Amino acid sequence: MDNFSYLENANAFYLDELHRQYLENPSAVDPGWQRFFEGFEFARKQYPLKKSSAGSAFDDEVKVINLVNAYRERGHYFTLTNPVRTRRQYSPTLDIENFGLVEKDLDRTFAAGSELGLGAATLRHIVEELKITYCSHLGVEYMYIRRPEIVSWLKQNMESRRNKSAFSAEQKKMILHKVSEAVLFERYLHTRYPGQKSFSLEGAEALIPALDAVIRKGAAHGCLEFVIGMPHRGRLNVLANILHKSYEAIFTEFAGAPFEDHYLQGDVKYHLGYSSDYETGEGRPVHLTLTPNPSHLEAVGPVVEGIVRAKTDKYNDCTGSKVVPILIHGDASVSGQGVIYELLQMSELQGYRTGGTIHIVVNNQIGFTTNYQDGRSSIYCTDVAKTIQSPIFHVNGDDVEAVVYTVLLAMDYRKKFHKDVFIDLLCYRRYGHNESDEPRYTQPLLYKIIEKHPNLLDIYIEKLRNEGVIGISETALIKEQFDRMLEDGYLASKQKTHATIRAFLENLWTGIVRADTTIIHKEFETGIAPLLLNEIGTKITQLPAEKTFFKKIVKLQSDRRAMLSENGNVDWAMAELLAMGSLLQEGFPVRLSGQDVKRGTFSQRHSVLTVEDSEEEFIPLNTISDSQAKFDVYNSLLSEYGVLGFEYGYALATPNGLTIWEAQFGDFGNGGQIIIDQFLTCAEEKWNVMNGLVLLLPHGYEGQGPEHSSGRLERFMVLCAGNNITVANCSTPANYFHLLRRQLHRPFRKPLVVFTPKSLLRNPACVSSPEAFTAGSFSEIMDDATTAAEKITRIILCTGKIYYELADERNKNGIDTVAIIRIEQLFPLDTEKLQKIMSRYRGAIEFLWVQEEPANMGAGPFMMRSLTFSPFILVARPESGSPATGSAQVHKIEQRQIIERAFQ
Repeated sequence: MDNFSYLENANAFYLDELHRQYLENPSAVDPGWQRFFEGFEFARKQYPLKKSSAGSAFDDEVKVINLVNAYRERGHYFTLTNPVRTRRQYSPTLDIENFGLVEKDLDRTFAAGSELGLGAATLRHIVEELKITYCSHLGVEYMYIRRPEIVSWLKQNMESRRNKSAFSAEQKKMILHKVSEAVLFERYLHTRYPGQKSFSLEGAEALIPALDAVIRKGAAHGCLEFVIGMPHRGRLNVLANILHKSYEAIFTEFAGAPFEDHYLQGDVKYHLGYSSDYETGEGRPVHLTLTPNPSHLEAVGPVVEGIVRAKTDKYNDCTGSKVVPILIHGDASVSGQGVIYELLQMSELQGYRTGGTIHIVVNNQIGFTTNYQDGRSSIYCTDVAKTIQSPIFHVNGDDVEAVVYTVLLAMDYRKKFHKDVFIDLLCYRRYGHNESDEPRYTQPLLYKIIEKHPNLLDIYIEKLRNEGVIGISETALIKEQFDRMLEDGYLASKQKTHATIRAFLENLWTGIVRADTTIIHKEFETGIAPLLLNEIGTKITQLPAEKTFFKKIVKLQSDRRAMLSENGNVDWAMAELLAMGSLLQEGFPVRLSGQDVKRGTFSQRHSVLTVEDSEEEFIPLNTISDSQAKFDVYNSLLSEYGVLGFEYGYALATPNGLTIWEAQFGDFGNGGQIIIDQFLTCAEEKWNVMNGLVLLLPHGYEGQGPEHSSGRLERFMVLCAGNNITVANCSTPANYFHLLRRQLHRPFRKPLVVFTPKSLLRNPACVSSPEAFTAGSFSEIMDDATTAAEKITRIILCTGKIYYELADERNKNGIDTVAIIRIEQLFPLDTEKLQKIMSRYRGAIEFLWVQEEPANMGAGPFMMRSLTFSPFILVARPESGSPATGSAQVHKIEQRQIIERAFQ
């Protein structure tokens, strides 16, 4: 059975059943169907048929309903949405013959017209209305959505207006103004800066009036902020004409002037971000943010969502109605980059939802040089949106009114359902990938068409002149005024000697200073009062008496409470909870996310407790006091790239909160390597933005094979420079406690990468006394307090877990000539303090750096470059392309060899 036969049978059965219900009780069916059957009964009375033909008449009504539904489902295949290409042909078509209808039926009247709100209407009229609604400059995909109320809402809103705009003359002039800005700005850049890269928006200038309409509509809905993420194409136009960055500032960047702040490396102008306050034409104030983005085009998506979520949390806005995320994609990247799928799967999860994102795809119908047929398997670049049941609007970029109508409908949809919506803006790229690229090498036919194609401003001016909305003199005045503003900006830029990169979220970072060499190693008091320590410890280990918990949970809480007794020993997990609890009590919110973080991969954290025989959750960290800040913890989807980007964005907008992402195993961090490379380690130098995100990467050689041994410490050490990040591998719970607290008690922010333990989570030696939490600060370097300095002939430097194995070996063999110094903070490395500590050991003649990792991995290569003041020897596993062996026996042999070599 073909699709249409199946559809016909299904619809006939459904319609027959509805008709039966209507005849029994008209008010029992949906009002829309009531109108349909009223029209049907009316038509049957007006045009009586012989009894033998009644069934045939009803069957014909079913055929027309099949036709209507086919337009709803497949009309997008037969649209006029492509401004420069002929659409591919799809079959079966929507010709009436495919539905069992013939040409003479066109002038017959059908009650099925009620489906479109027409009442009884001729088939000709019905088809005309369907073509206008579903097959003109706007095509829509929405019938696959599984929620009937959404389908009904979209159907009603589109069909009642025939998917056409009804703008007033004044509104059309506003659209014309934004089109003029977009087109004339690009034209000016090409005139003044020929050959310079600007990644022009030409061919897709409808994006500017579209964004303007989104912001105006959102402000009318009560939105206060808009956060935009986009690639480099069109960014300068968006900066100038949406965020109102001055032309002077943009033209100064074209001149290649050095940056005002000497510590900035800066970035190219079409990667930069910006923030501004703006008042819409209706007088509504909004705050606009464009997030900086590298050439990893879609990497900015999760960052934007994280920023928006942080802002909505501050507004305590659970629906996301105050802050709107807008993501602008390219057609090649939205269909080719896997982070899009991760992003969409996050969109409706409790820990990551933002109330619905407006996705606008600038569909150039080409990648760098790659045609769309080579760039994806799906028909549309937006097909990934169907994974979350998002409606998709395909709109012709040459019809700016259709574009504006579409984004306004999308904003209404977001307000109603708080879900993502996609707009596929069909356009073209007038030049190559950049202004010096020659597209005719690979696309000669397409670019012959584009070369002759008029620009959007000329198209729209002609339309408005034909409608009598504007005259020749009015359009000439618009161009003259805008050209004058551009020229004034250009002349002012000639007087500038330096360019400035403003921190794009600077309004959130008031009071946070930039770190310099004078304070980077300064110690900050992070101990808490004994009374407070015990209060927090008691609160977070109490269980509500009225609830029943798994017996192992009851014992766990009891054991943790005992850790704070007079002779208690605090383990790693309890130290972490105490650090978080103390920050919460001081008013700093804490957010923790990652795979299985509520319990912890190694069953160590238990920050969320589940009531026995239920799914009710109890979070002890939110029971400390009525005045505390909130603790949010979310088990993430199985994503590193998307979730790490989200948390980076969240931390960007929460400088006075502790934001933590934990990898299930340390090496899983490589799934988020793009965020680490392009944002975490270099954003301060490129874009003048600080970030305090904490990465927890479980690390340690336990014989678990190459996948679960190394957190790839060496990759972070390679990226360390200019005090850009903090990298730590602590050896005691108390030092970890102080490290987390220091993150918010320093006047500056740096990303913190912590290589956390696995076996040390339960190692009886890896504990700290309660007194270690009530005074002092984080120790970047720990001297050896167990040896007599005058006896020492060998100094071992190490970090993390291997310290305990080295100390155990020394103690077992009664060795008193070796000092073990722990480097708790690998970067920034305080070499002055280290030299001062080592100077105590005047008799030392041998110096070793000892690590578990292969010699080409871990911190070894970095330390060998940094420890130039003494002749250090590296003790490690042999160089290898794999982080660790898969054999438990070989692992033990290798580990033993390292320990023996350290003392031989």
